[in-house]
Amino acid sequence: MILIFLLLLAAFQASMVDYLYNNPTYYQLDSLTWETEAFRAMELGELVCGEDELDLDALTALMVENSYDLRNIDSLSCDSRRLKAAKPAEYEKLKDAYEMIFGDLEYFPIPINQAAGAPDISYEDSWGDGRTYGGDRRHEGCDVMGDGMPRGFYPVVSMSGGTVEKVGWLEQGGWRIGVRSRSGAYLYYAHLYSYSRDWKEGDEVRPGELLGFMGDSGYGAQEGTVGNFPVHLHVGIYLKTDNYEELSVNPYWVLRYLEKRRLKANFT
Repeated sequence: MILIFLLLLAAFQASMVDYLYNNPTYYQLDSLTWETEAFRAMELGELVCGEDELDLDALTALMVENSYDLRNIDSLSCDSRRLKAAKPAEYEKLKDAYEMIFGDLEYFPIPINQAAGAPDISYEDSWGDGRTYGGDRRHEGCDVMGDGMPRGFYPVVSMSGGTVEKVGWLEQGGWRIGVRSRSGAYLYYAHLYSYSRDWKEGDEVRPGELLGFMGDSGYGAQEGTVGNFPVHLHVGIYLKTDNYEELSVNPYWVLRYLEKRRLKANFT
């Protein structure tokens, strides 16, 4: 009987060692995972960005299984049941964080221009890069560049429905507008040239509604300062977490996912 018990104990220990070796991230998942750098990098990768609709169960499990970096995966298959069984509360909290970000997103913030001859926008992953205006800090968004077109040329539309929470001049952000999505994410659009109308805090915003026009405002204490950098739209995504009122996540791969959802417009 003792021998059988020892054999079972050895088998259990071996299986646990194998589990920990092959699934170390399961034990890095806790109630504060959504505040970690790995989560905030939001590295969805090409396969996920190619999906028409995100399965948030699958996304949550895939992120945990791949140390929150899906850029090099070759399959979207996963088993979320194992993770749910291992840490159900922590799993649901992480899934809720992804729901907060993606739950209301519908459109890329710059429409496709159907007018002939005008260049399209471009953007790169610059989240976390150094910035010096106002002191050394990290870039907390993604810059969608106007590629040589003048301020006021590119329309900026709301990525989601929600409520205007902040609007007006900000020294670093220039003319900006912040929309709280219905899922809880704070979507920040900065350096505008002008607004589409006289927005007020508390105004309701529809998905795809025109917010204003891309510009180069900001980096100046004087309201209306322009010309200190190229024309672009700064997109920021912030979450209110357990320990932070505003914690930025990387918008780059979120924008990549939304590219297939660009409205069409004719602007010259």
